[in-house]
Amino acid sequence: MSHPPPVWSVWSRRVLLPDGIAPALVSIQGDTIVSVDRREAPEKTSEVVGDAVLMPALIDTHVHVNEPGRTAWEGWETATKAAALGGITTLADMPLNSDPVTTSLDALGEKLASMDGQLHVDCALWGGVIPGNTPELSPMVDAGTRGFKCFLCPSGIDEFPEVGRPHLQSAMPVLRDRDVPLLVHAELELPLSEATRAIVEQGAPSDYRTYLHSRPPEWEDAAVAMMVDLCRETGCRVHIVHLSSAGALPILRAAKREGLPITAETCPHYLCLQAESVPTGDTTYKCAPPIRGKANQEALWAALADGTIDFVVTDHSPCIPGLKNLDTGDFMGAWGGIASLQLGLSSVHTEAIQRGHTLRQLSRWMTDGPARLLGLPAQGIAPGRPANLVAFSPDAPFVVDAATLAHKNPITPYQGRTLTGRVRHTWLRGRQIVRDGLLHGAPIGRPLVPETP
Repeated sequence: MSHPPPVWSVWSRRVLLPDGIAPALVSIQGDTIVSVDRREAPEKTSEVVGDAVLMPALIDTHVHVNEPGRTAWEGWETATKAAALGGITTLADMPLNSDPVTTSLDALGEKLASMDGQLHVDCALWGGVIPGNTPELSPMVDAGTRGFKCFLCPSGIDEFPEVGRPHLQSAMPVLRDRDVPLLVHAELELPLSEATRAIVEQGAPSDYRTYLHSRPPEWEDAAVAMMVDLCRETGCRVHIVHLSSAGALPILRAAKREGLPITAETCPHYLCLQAESVPTGDTTYKCAPPIRGKANQEALWAALADGTIDFVVTDHSPCIPGLKNLDTGDFMGAWGGIASLQLGLSSVHTEAIQRGHTLRQLSRWMTDGPARLLGLPAQGIAPGRPANLVAFSPDAPFVVDAATLAHKNPITPYQGRTLTGRVRHTWLRGRQIVRDGLLHGAPIGRPLVPETP
């Protein structure tokens, strides 16, 4: 006869509870929080994290792990290590840039097989919508796919082509009927204005402004407007990924007032980095859509605060150093993507406190919102909630050293920046996976798919 797992407790002077921060003893049995006792001092048998804030661990629904097929770029082991060290206990892998791309049931099987024994955190999977694969969508949902991503412009990967309105009108009713969301890279490649085209054609490829003007905010605004229209037409849930253009915010606000099932995310690089500060030739800053200017950035922060933007995830999109054109500084030819999985909480917190935002808001933006998109249970430190926790020292500064990051290719635009807030410990399903800023124990992560009978 099996016995129930033992109960153990962790105490902090600062526990992020649903109604505020207070001293509390959090008791855990198995993978679940069983009680929360507000008390000023710990029990002798409890683990003590002192002045670190005990808060729900993060969930990151936008990660390019790239395995199988492009493991020189990233992989399950390194990505999930970085996630754990960044206070993330659940991530969702994007259907590219692995090989094969996750656009069929067979490819999904290869993706699941590649995870075996490598996961330091739990991992969910997104599939992809490409021209002609609508018959694959429902079987992939049955196999555990949480939703599907598409591109409205070239993705950079030939095997993951963009889709147009006719393709979406075929796929979206299927997703609606299966109650899973469509995630959209929202850029439509419209003709550039004469003035903008002149900047792009005459500008130096090492000048960030050249690249910035090549993907104007109007591309995003038009794509978001099209997706609002298709959301209204089909009733399919739509989620706009990595929103960077403040011009799309009025469109989203109107759609939400209308009651349409549409959500949006933004990313740390849009909230923390500014076009005006990108050094000439420093292609670590290149991503798509691009990092825009300070005024645009402040509008994104305001949209987070008022709920127009639902949450923040990293869009961790690494590659091998050679694809970044670090030697030539050519923004136009460099691979677009920023690797920041390990730094998401610290970077966003650093900027949030400068604007008067709280840890409660960060937890809503980096845990609760992503959990809803994935269809996960309610998060938080309360009885019955998952025992996925992070001890975070919000006042501890550190200087980013790329060499210390767990990403396979630790290239980052945050190199040398001072961030405020360090992850001390991380617990996944009640088991400690990071202790004192170091990985602890063997990989215990699971793929979040139905168990095979």
